[in-house]
Amino acid sequence: MADRTEYDQFVVDRSPRLLRVAYLLTGDWAAAEDLLQTALVKVWFAWSRVRGDAEAYVRRTIVNTYLSWRRRRWTGEIPQAVPERVEAADRVTQYVERDALWRMLAELPRRQRAVLVLRYFEDLTEAQIAETLHISVGTVKSQASKGLAKLRAHPALADRRDEKELIR
Repeated sequence: MADRTEYDQFVVDRSPRLLRVAYLLTGDWAAAEDLLQTALVKVWFAWSRVRGDAEAYVRRTIVNTYLSWRRRRWTGEIPQAVPERVEAADRVTQYVERDALWRMLAELPRRQRAVLVLRYFEDLTEAQIAETLHISVGTVKSQASKGLAKLRAHPALADRRDEKELIR
């Protein structure tokens, strides 16, 4: 019973943060919830064997499940949520920029996307990412570099590059 109570408390405490990781990987709240639930079910069956940092273990399970889902199915759909009510022009700009970022992330190969999400949204170190994805630190560095280069070269950022050049 202690294992069940411990697991339940872990899920209550950590689900919001883990859901964010799942959302950043999928770009869709419904898919993120499905991904998190699937990962938590897998972890429940292995809970008695989890040692050390349980959150890292669950995060690894989320990423691995996401990668296997991406191998199996592609819906071809990119989410396009429109806010119900826009309060100010700044919110519109933030939404457009955030939407553009999600679209650009969705275009990256799954491993590059996973590396960038874990590095820049979850603030994991290169070593932690390597451990999570079962790849070398060098591969983490190269995937991050390639992913960032693709994001920088993306046409959606052309306006931003032009603005920066005008400021200089």
